[in-house]
Amino acid sequence: MELTSFISYLSLEKNYSPLTVSAYEKDISAFVFFYKENYETDSIDEVAYTIIRSWIVSMVDNNTSNRSINRKIAALKAYYKFLIKIEKINKNPLAKHKALKTEKKIEVPFSEAEMTKMLQEVTFADDFEGIRDKLMIDLLYTTGMRRAELINLKLNNINVSSKTIKVLGKRNKERIIPLLVPTLALLDAYMGKRKELHIITDKTFLFLCKTGNKIYETLVYRVVNGYFSKVSSKTKKSPHILRHTFATHLLNKGADLNSVKELLGHSSLASTQVYTHNSIAELKKVHVSAHPRNKK
Repeated sequence: MELTSFISYLSLEKNYSPLTVSAYEKDISAFVFFYKENYETDSIDEVAYTIIRSWIVSMVDNNTSNRSINRKIAALKAYYKFLIKIEKINKNPLAKHKALKTEKKIEVPFSEAEMTKMLQEVTFADDFEGIRDKLMIDLLYTTGMRRAELINLKLNNINVSSKTIKVLGKRNKERIIPLLVPTLALLDAYMGKRKELHIITDKTFLFLCKTGNKIYETLVYRVVNGYFSKVSSKTKKSPHILRHTFATHLLNKGADLNSVKELLGHSSLASTQVYTHNSIAELKKVHVSAHPRNKK
């Protein structure tokens, strides 16, 4: 019963995405299955940290990555916080738990040359899907929006006269992002093709499948991965890498961190700082090539 309430709380009050809510529910259910199979307790409210610890050990033994274990424990910790909130328990068994150490993942952005090649040299079909795909890639790169934000864009989010787009981010936080002239031209071409669709079911949404329904997560990933396979040999080619590329390219060109933070919709500067390592690499190149002390 409490788990159902928790899931509703995440969706309705915390405004978590359906994907995140589903992951939380799956992770907590996995723990419930574990303790019911291995211990004589029948309620998650009565679970001691020693039982949670044994679950962690079992996951390690099954070669589950530290990153995945931390994600599952974070979900469980949030659930216990919720139980305290509704006064079901008075102590969180995970209050003093420390996350397992993980290697810092450095995500490699696309280069400016790769982006130029993608948007100027790759051939997109001159039909509804081709123009839609190009606009999706362009918007992800020129606005830095998240995949979920792109999917949920609505027609009334676009203000052509002010050349801006309103994005609804995490926890329903709104932000306004400027649109570039080439993006507006692509948008105009797409809207022309969109009007030619015979059936439109999800009328308020900007991006649609040719069936007239709203686009979905795997479609956006497939589009990005498919097209970038033509211009890049990088291992990871995802919508998030385009967001990473957006931030990195702005910082490389001298944009200040606070401005990039606002454009990305981050609540803290620390979240934006993860994108600065590439900028530092770029600065090192400039420093080495330009400083008089480096001249022979």
